[in-house]
Amino acid sequence: MNEYEYEPIRGLPEQLPEGEYIVWQGEPEWQAMARRVFHLRGVAVYFLLLTGWYLWTRLQAGASLPEALAASSWAFALGLSALAILVVMAWLFARSTIYTLTNKRLVLRFGVAIPMMINLPLERLEAADIARYGAYGDICLTLAAGDRISYMALWPHARPWHYAQVKPMLRGLPNPEVTAALLADVVGVAARAPEAVEEHSPGFAGAVSAT
Repeated sequence: MNEYEYEPIRGLPEQLPEGEYIVWQGEPEWQAMARRVFHLRGVAVYFLLLTGWYLWTRLQAGASLPEALAASSWAFALGLSALAILVVMAWLFARSTIYTLTNKRLVLRFGVAIPMMINLPLERLEAADIARYGAYGDICLTLAAGDRISYMALWPHARPWHYAQVKPMLRGLPNPEVTAALLADVVGVAARAPEAVEEHSPGFAGAVSAT
């Protein structure tokens, strides 16, 4: 894991070594980040309920409808401001993220204020699960036993509530099944390579599942 200042190849800190090549690159959709990471819908519902409750209390107190609407406008304005901030954050996080799959590793480049890069060697990936929601989906990765990554350093590209065994995630992909199939194929090839036979289980391709 390291910071980067210059990208000779988008999403990568340096030129790829001889024999390594890019299989796939992708990035999360900001709409998916807003929904799944920043919970835009839940926040919108909360402020709608807050505005409705304040409006109702003003009406119950004897205020006229125009007076009640004026008195509750602060809650509505606060809600719009909060939603706008979350949308901007989702857009920034999505724009600053790129996932790169090569024939040797999976690279996660992300970070708005502090750009970070995490390299995941293919032989250290044990399984991948797909979570589909609407037009988008996430791919959750299980690392080999003993491999540890800081949850805070990886967020938001980590499976929620999994702190003891942190699981990296590829967030908000428009075609997660296609990406998962490519990942399974590449890991399968890497597992059959002579230098990886003893380190990696060849059953990864069968471990890709939908949740």
